[in-house]
Amino acid sequence: MDNLTFGITMLVCGMGGTILVLWIMSLVMTGLGKLFPEKPEKKEG
Repeated sequence: MDNLTFGITMLVCGMGGTILVLWIMSLVMTGLGKLFPEKPEKKEG
C-alpha cells in the first residue's frame, strides 16, 4: 500500500469515525432530553 492509498484510507476512516461518534452523541442527548424533560419556570410575583 503506497502513501497515497494509506492517506486516503485514513481520511475516510477518520471522517466516518467522527460522523459515527457525533451520531451516537446525538442519540444520547435525545435520550437524555426525553428522560429529563424541561420544566417551565413558574414566575412569582
